[in-house]
Amino acid sequence: MTMSMESFPIGQEMDVTYPNFKVSLTLLSSTQLTFEITEGPFAHTETVDIQIVPLGNSIFAVSWQEMDGATVINVQDYDRGVVHSFATLPDGQFLRMTGTFAITRPADRTADDRPHRNRALVLDAMTSLFQRHDASAVGRLYADDYIQHNPNIPQGRDALQGLVEALSPSVHYEPGLIIAEGDLVAIHGRIRGWADEPQVVVDIFRVEGGKLVEHWDVLQNEVPVSGGVAGLSMFDPEEGASRAG
Repeated sequence: MTMSMESFPIGQEMDVTYPNFKVSLTLLSSTQLTFEITEGPFAHTETVDIQIVPLGNSIFAVSWQEMDGATVINVQDYDRGVVHSFATLPDGQFLRMTGTFAITRPADRTADDRPHRNRALVLDAMTSLFQRHDASAVGRLYADDYIQHNPNIPQGRDALQGLVEALSPSVHYEPGLIIAEGDLVAIHGRIRGWADEPQVVVDIFRVEGGKLVEHWDVLQNEVPVSGGVAGLSMFDPEEGASRAG
């Protein structure tokens, strides 16, 4: 999902701690912010006109020029809780700094697009690995220290890649309903060729930094609907499509 200005946290106040000083930022609007530095050689308070460029994945480039001629570019990364700052001072000195931030006042409107991005990430992973058998996708989608809560599969990304490389051509995954909230995604699906009988599976993933970092799953052999029982099927591949959005 492409980030938009609607996700910029207007109204938010935060303290950014750099190695040598701290600055308080108030994001007044999409065109202005106020910064306050209370100590050190850069101490002053100013409201500046800003330009914001959404870079995707909750990252924004925020740039401005100060009254004394200093220019600043802040790369604000809200997934990782850091600000990368690049400043050229009036005397020509160039500063590169990275600081962590703490939110002291939340935005006027909360906008969290992680569920949309994480949902797409999980769907990409499950279809790449278990439909197309693309083992190279593991390096793109999974974290180095991937945690696996399945006692039959070894830990780590390399083990997962080896598993995909060894899959039988008969293995085929069908995605269904996907539920995403915060950094967690649950996907309901059906997999054939993994066991003697088709199985219905719920996979749960935790996402961090745009990668899949942790996984749980529950599998059950699919039980066909019996004509004598007024029950519904365990899995319908259309269930996810009807609720996508």
